[in-house]
Amino acid sequence: MAADAGTRCRYCGRRFPTERLLALHHGSSHTHEVTDDEWEAVVAAREAEADELRRVRIRMLLALTLCYFGFLLLYATR
Repeated sequence: MAADAGTRCRYCGRRFPTERLLALHHGSSHTHEVTDDEWEAVVAAREAEADELRRVRIRMLLALTLCYFGFLLLYATR
């Protein structure tokens, strides 16, 4: 899957598969060079990433809790 010109960094020329990854790259590698519009995209991408991480952490906590109580019930029934 080839990246189009819209997902190529205009500062260093690297290609990215999505606009969100490009925005995150701008926020980490080109912090002092980005325009205001690009910085808004960086902030939005960081917020979206934080939301995804929060959901993953909740799912992992639920899975760990289920495993814990599952093993506890198995141990208790022996």
